[in-house]
Amino acid sequence: MRKDLDAGEQQSALFVQEGHMSLGARGARQAPQRIAQRVVRAAAPAGPGRRHARHRPPSAIRQAALRLFAAQGYRSTTMAGIGAAVGIRGPSLYKHVASKHELLAEIMIGTMERLVADNVVAVSGTDDIRDQLRRSVEAHIRHHARHRLEAFVGNREIGSLDQPDQDRVLGRSDNERCFRELIEQGVAEGAFHVQSARIASYSILDMGIGGAGWFHEGGEFCVDQLAYQYGDIALRIAGARPHGGTSTGAEPAPLP
Repeated sequence: MRKDLDAGEQQSALFVQEGHMSLGARGARQAPQRIAQRVVRAAAPAGPGRRHARHRPPSAIRQAALRLFAAQGYRSTTMAGIGAAVGIRGPSLYKHVASKHELLAEIMIGTMERLVADNVVAVSGTDDIRDQLRRSVEAHIRHHARHRLEAFVGNREIGSLDQPDQDRVLGRSDNERCFRELIEQGVAEGAFHVQSARIASYSILDMGIGGAGWFHEGGEFCVDQLAYQYGDIALRIAGARPHGGTSTGAEPAPLP
């Protein structure tokens, strides 16, 4: 049963609402087919209905392509299949979109731009490095929990993108670098203690990506609870020290 938000989680959720009101709002990963099917089922629309397919906007075509890319992979998806999913015959589909690759590029670039924008909102409201890392991680988790298909396809199909679109996506894919720079800054300020900021940042990055494979609305935790708890875990990974304090306990052993 879903638990009520505690005080910290409520504050985290409120920050997101206020942040979006004020600012508006790599390697391919192969996931098991059963995860793809579970993600697709969870994100399936409530009622497909095709009686007015000819009037469907391009956004419906992108959504159909996204679901097919997640369920059967980009290379196994055809324009005819995408057209059938929205009730448009293959040749007529080209009146709305130039190619299957264009759909993939739009999905992946748009997703990455939203993720980057969310992170900007997250870190802009505080100067405290601990809060910046927490909020950046929470934005990362929320994005992957709320955009599961996009996250799944984005991590699996990066190798399917042609140039220059692949470089455009990778050029915007700077979440790991953002986490790493925050951790490095925290280490310099004495707020964090890690042997490798890069290992810590990739560990945090993988948490959000992995969450897209198992999280679903209506489960034990809501999105804000998930984000807040992952924020706690991220701070532990970064070896966060109390405000104005020093690390307690033994220091980690040096890496070989």
